[in-house]
Amino acid sequence: MKSTHVNYLHDHVFLGSAHDENARRTLWVVALTVVMMVAEITAGYLTGSMALLADGFHMATHAGALGIAAAAYGYAKRNASSQRYSFGTGKVGDLGGFASALILGMVSLGIGVESVMRLLQPTDVQFGTATLIAIAGLIVNIVSALLLGHGHSHGHDHDHDQDQEGHGHHHAHHGNDNNLRSAYVHVIADALTSVLAIAALLAGRYLGWVWLDPAMGIVGAIVIARWAWTLMGVTAGVLLDQTDAHVAEEIRQLVEEPGDATITDLHVWRVGPQAHAAIVSVLGAATANADSIRERLQPVHEVRHLTVEFRPA
Repeated sequence: MKSTHVNYLHDHVFLGSAHDENARRTLWVVALTVVMMVAEITAGYLTGSMALLADGFHMATHAGALGIAAAAYGYAKRNASSQRYSFGTGKVGDLGGFASALILGMVSLGIGVESVMRLLQPTDVQFGTATLIAIAGLIVNIVSALLLGHGHSHGHDHDHDQDQEGHGHHHAHHGNDNNLRSAYVHVIADALTSVLAIAALLAGRYLGWVWLDPAMGIVGAIVIARWAWTLMGVTAGVLLDQTDAHVAEEIRQLVEEPGDATITDLHVWRVGPQAHAAIVSVLGAATANADSIRERLQPVHEVRHLTVEFRPA
């Protein structure tokens, strides 16, 4: 026998509590990035500077990735109540985050290959112009990071949600928004390349260490690739309905501790930044029933969509 909720009608809107706020932050960052990109490409054509053009097209890849994040917010909001999606659109942000991680990985690969080529075949560098470009890019990235930082600061505390959730704690903030996290990682990655570039360009200009520029590029590529791989793993786990082990363990404890019920099948997966779904199949004694099992699971605030199947022993 399957139990039904007291409220027979319920929605499947599992968007994060700060969905709209994070969407606005991301749009602002997209606008900043696009303005910087257009300015660099335009200046590159007018001045004939290849450094400006190269950095402008590099910014274009980040603008594209951030655009994906912004589009994901919009799509999830518009289709939140659509019947086409059995569990809503709460995971659209994770899909956007996964796509952004792939782009970030390709960017790191491009930076790495270009840096190795320049290390093997050094080219003339316009240190003055390139330094100004890097400083301007760093300023834009700092502003962008500040815009996104509030949302990410909550999320950073829960980078290991698979290891920390499931102990009856209700995370009421927007900590698991992988879409915002992907945008933040793109901004920080760009800021890192700017910082490394500035250090290398100053060393090349005043110390003659021309080799440091491509060397820093390789270091940056490795760090960015690691960030991309981590983000890809986190978002892929959500998209593949990876079991949240600690939430599942809490459910087992609450159901089985009284001694009159045993879980025969359990599924726990994330359906949104702050929401999990669970299907619990229980074999129980006459002292238990589907409704009593639901009552036992009320402390598990992470579970927003619960299905209980009860069979008498």
